[in-house]
Amino acid sequence: MSRIALLPEAVASQVAAGEVVERPASVVKELVENAIDAEATRIEVLIRRGGISTIRVVDNGIGMDRDDALLCLERHATSKIRTGADLAAIHTLGFRGEALPSIASVSRFRLATRERGALAGTEVIINGGKIESVRDGGDAPGTQIEVRTLFYNLPARRKFLRTENTESSHVEHQLHIQAIGHPQAGFVFVNDERVVYQLPPANHLRERIRDLCGAALAAELLEVPEFDAGGLIVRGFVGKAGVSRSSRAQQLVFLNGRAVENSTLNFALREGYHTALMKGQHPVTFLFIEMDPAAVDVNVHPAKREVRFRDPAHVREAVVEATRRALEADRASWSRTFQPAAAGGLPPPTPPLIPEREQVALRKDWVVPPAGAEPLEAQTKTDQGSAEPRRETSQGFEPAAQNAEQAGRDPRSLASSASMSFPVGAASAPRAEFRATHSFKILGVLGKLYILMENESGLVLVDQHAAHERILFEEMRRRMEAQGVPSQRLLIPLTLQVSPRDADWLANNLPTLHRAGIALEPFGPGTFKIDSLPTFLRGSEPTQLVREIIDELRETSAQTSKLRLGEEMIAKTVCRHAVKANDFLREPELVRLIQDLLACELPYCCPHGRPTMIQIGYGELEKKF
Repeated sequence: MSRIALLPEAVASQVAAGEVVERPASVVKELVENAIDAEATRIEVLIRRGGISTIRVVDNGIGMDRDDALLCLERHATSKIRTGADLAAIHTLGFRGEALPSIASVSRFRLATRERGALAGTEVIINGGKIESVRDGGDAPGTQIEVRTLFYNLPARRKFLRTENTESSHVEHQLHIQAIGHPQAGFVFVNDERVVYQLPPANHLRERIRDLCGAALAAELLEVPEFDAGGLIVRGFVGKAGVSRSSRAQQLVFLNGRAVENSTLNFALREGYHTALMKGQHPVTFLFIEMDPAAVDVNVHPAKREVRFRDPAHVREAVVEATRRALEADRASWSRTFQPAAAGGLPPPTPPLIPEREQVALRKDWVVPPAGAEPLEAQTKTDQGSAEPRRETSQGFEPAAQNAEQAGRDPRSLASSASMSFPVGAASAPRAEFRATHSFKILGVLGKLYILMENESGLVLVDQHAAHERILFEEMRRRMEAQGVPSQRLLIPLTLQVSPRDADWLANNLPTLHRAGIALEPFGPGTFKIDSLPTFLRGSEPTQLVREIIDELRETSAQTSKLRLGEEMIAKTVCRHAVKANDFLREPELVRLIQDLLACELPYCCPHGRPTMIQIGYGELEKKF
């Protein structure tokens, strides 16, 4: 007797359904994708008991005639492709022709469809994969599919479903993804007779994000202008620096309209943010990629979640560059907040109505020199022969410490009451003029850690430790890129054993590693000898640290600076040397710190991704009062 036999059609359909239909959310995904492929502009989804009892999807698409309605329920029957060449250039969300017959084989299934302009439609009722009736119907143009008692004929599979609330949340998440990926279509979601949301077609993606995710998140997003990298187009929205999540739940990437998962895209987004993202956090993204369908394989996963690129390096570079440009544009707009007020803008604040002598004792203004000018401390030395800060009096300039002493005050306490103007990028005003003619001033220091500043929008708090970390980090990185990574020769060389694939990669990238301060040379099959290491590399297991740096280097793209491989070590180094909490800074040091921070490439976050400053607007302050 032969031990190999053909499976019955019903069993084969149930096996196929196991790959396509994991839970009610999988059914909703397949049916909504079919509706979008059918050019629907309105899609209504109704579920009961988490989709276990009932799933109904109604669309106003092109519909089908009777022949197509019956044929679409056969396995591998599809209108999306005709030949093998079509499989290599998929433009639609569905293409295999497995969804409807697989769903119908594990449920009580009803299909009602009608073409636009047709007098009558078609209704097909299927029970467990067997057609029970086919008749004319009078439904509206489009298609209506109803799935009841899912997995009723597979009780073992039904036991693996979660609670109704859990299954409902999965359905809502799937609709959430589809609604963002296709803002041109309207969506209605009803859960147990309760309307969860009713979304009209959106004119812009930001409107759909605001409707689904809230206005607070939409305000924290940066638009990624359309970036064309040789036929590969990237656009959408990414979160501002500091806006991140502990999971990838809001890291949505759509490839030709399809929500996809791909490790190349994950690495590209992290590299695009670079030091603007905290370790262990993931960016908030709504990114859309359009490319030649022939350059991507979407037929590598049963649920079509994962894709494979023909040239992943090119895709990665495009995503990195598009993300980086969006953050740089935000940096430019962010810097404008701290620019001098335009002529004829805000009037200078009215000085307090107190005697001049008391004004001198209570406050003083420090004018920040423009970028590239002589440091303030050097100017003070030139004017007075000492680095001691001075202030204006009726007789001229006097050392601040002397005046503070006369007033019976500790000179260090003046740091908390100083008010400093910031003419960034503008010519410095004469030292004798202390009029507050600019929109950005230092008010003082809170808790010997937070610098309080005022701008046109309200109050700005600067973390002096995080700000100094960013300044030192960029300075050290520029020095390393200009002069190379300093290395130290080892007294006793170390050996590094790697796999054959890693050995081949290392052999091809030895010059790059040498420029990064890691001197490697082959030392037998699968073994390399380490002669020198970067001076900033510290640890009890140097070989393990070298492995981590090599892994990081492998993840970087071809056009990324290879010196980035040591940036984590640089960040740790500058953290030890940066200004700490409770470190007292004099007024010139505060001025210089803020001026250097504003000149940084990414001034709004430290190398670890933490914010360096926080804006508290007047509106928020008014709510508190």
